[in-house]
Amino acid sequence: MITKQKGTYDIYGEEAKKRLYVNDIIKGICEKYNYTYIETPVFEATELFHRGVGETSDVVKKETYDFVDRGERSITLRPEGTAGVVRWFIENKLYGNMTEPVKVYYNEKMYRYERPQSGRNREFTQFGVELIGSDDVMADVDVISLAYQTYTLLGLDTKIKINTLGDNESRLKYKDALIKYLEPHMDELCEDCKERISKNPLRVLDCKIDGEKDIIKGAPITLDYLNEDSLNRYNKLKDYLDLLEIPYEEDPRLVRGLDYYNHTVFEIYTDIEGVNFALGGGGRYNGLIKELDGPEMPAVGFAMGYDRTMIAIDAAGVNIPYKKDIDVYVMYVSDSEKETASYIVQNLRLNGFTTETDYLNKGLKGEFKSADRFNAKFLIILNDKDLESNEVNVKDNVTKEEEKVNINDLIDYLDMHD
Repeated sequence: MITKQKGTYDIYGEEAKKRLYVNDIIKGICEKYNYTYIETPVFEATELFHRGVGETSDVVKKETYDFVDRGERSITLRPEGTAGVVRWFIENKLYGNMTEPVKVYYNEKMYRYERPQSGRNREFTQFGVELIGSDDVMADVDVISLAYQTYTLLGLDTKIKINTLGDNESRLKYKDALIKYLEPHMDELCEDCKERISKNPLRVLDCKIDGEKDIIKGAPITLDYLNEDSLNRYNKLKDYLDLLEIPYEEDPRLVRGLDYYNHTVFEIYTDIEGVNFALGGGGRYNGLIKELDGPEMPAVGFAMGYDRTMIAIDAAGVNIPYKKDIDVYVMYVSDSEKETASYIVQNLRLNGFTTETDYLNKGLKGEFKSADRFNAKFLIILNDKDLESNEVNVKDNVTKEEEKVNINDLIDYLDMHD
């Protein structure tokens, strides 16, 4: 028997209904914030992700699905959403004559090769937004606000952890200080972190192995190395968050896991028991577009771990109001009744009623059981004698009242009694 691949999953039934509800929330709030939907290819040139995400990041070093296709091209399955959006922005020369920032959102499958565990799969879904073309702190707040309000609409109480990496000058000063601090403790670090010290020491701070060690907790923090402009920008960010009443806490060791961030970085958490991971996060990446051969262009974004969010929703006991029943079940016995049933079913569906009928010729007894399983509000019971008068028997499954209704009046009758 062929089975699904490790780290992948099938989505159906109630889980599918929950996800469709979440999709509606995402679509609605992005429209309110004036973000336009975008889809990018599920695979791209390997260079895009290796340069964009960063050769020293764990995603590129350990987790990307890289392969050579039949045309001898190096291809990578999409591990995150930002690089693909940036490629689209550059390829279509959207930077020419910009009068407004480009604001887009995506809701797509991503692929990373890692050990499957709770909230981590090899195939997973991410919702994210990108705002390209503004370096104003208000743009950072726009993205953080959208993220926070999305979780709020989904019924989750969340907290936002924020930090700043500062501009390039501040980041370089901090990087030098961090290297000087870490080098004497080289033997206390894992093999990956020993390599990171020379290539990208900030990655040491969010190492899954060393992150909780005292040596890491005692490391220098970015705030001590900010120049005046970077510090003023960070303070302005906090002023805006206070103004909008978005709760946050400062985490001076928050750096995020990808290489392209500068200035604002943030992650979103919840205090729900058993949900001990970030639900999402993001930040500013002013250098990425130029790194990928585009112009100097500021940008900021956010991504939500969709699977992790679903885990949090279940753990919090959030009642997702998806439709658990149908409006009408149409019942028949004879072939002539069956033909009429087919006509009525289509007419009801086209007029907005969720309608079902029997496709297995179960007979009335089996059809009543099916109607109960579907939790149908109304039963339409056909018999040849009623059909001679162009009538059907309609039963309200809530009140148990039954009434003969002319087929031509069915829509009006159900609208009145719905």
